[in-house]
Amino acid sequence: MSFCHGDTAKALDNRRIFLGGVGIDYRRLVCCQQIHSDNIRYIEDKDCGRGALSEEDSLPQTDGMLTDEPDVALAVFTADCPSLFLYDPRRPAVGLVHAGWRGTKLGIAAKAVAMMCDRFKSRPLDLRAGFGPAIRKCCYEVGGEFSGFFGCGLSRNGNRYYLDLIGVNREQLLGAGLRQESISDCGICTSCSRREFFSFRIEGDSCGRMMSVAMLRPAVRC
Repeated sequence: MSFCHGDTAKALDNRRIFLGGVGIDYRRLVCCQQIHSDNIRYIEDKDCGRGALSEEDSLPQTDGMLTDEPDVALAVFTADCPSLFLYDPRRPAVGLVHAGWRGTKLGIAAKAVAMMCDRFKSRPLDLRAGFGPAIRKCCYEVGGEFSGFFGCGLSRNGNRYYLDLIGVNREQLLGAGLRQESISDCGICTSCSRREFFSFRIEGDSCGRMMSVAMLRPAVRC
């Protein structure tokens, strides 16, 4: 799905086919040039098409997007990093976050919740969250220095350290006021399931990217 990672020759066709199947115009997609930051933007209809047809037109230096406007499709691209979906059914509003370890270290999940509360007057108890496929603690080996980065989510097996990125982000969401039962997780490990999903840890620089998409449907009037 990416224009700049992996085999890019059919990326646009792949987007068109996938998005067409769920009723989204691929030409209106909003993409960002992810830099593993905690930068989050509010997206409006006028932003539609940014990054839809070329990488150069993507929103720069952004790893999270929020919108309360219908028919605005947000997209992030991952290959081990978690994608985090946020939804406020009361407003309604949605958010989509690329939550790699650097962004997680900066608290991007909690920041996204805070921005939804500020921008949309969302209430944390109303919010629903979901995690897409990502590398799990069974496979995500990290260096010992990570013990200084995270207060939770790190386990040790002998001299090896493993990070539970989903668990850390879950704790951020709970700390921001979400209810445990409002947080869902597909439970898929991209490293364990590398035949079905891209994994940067396994494939390296040649790795392609999956796309996660969130969009509010226009209201139906009866």
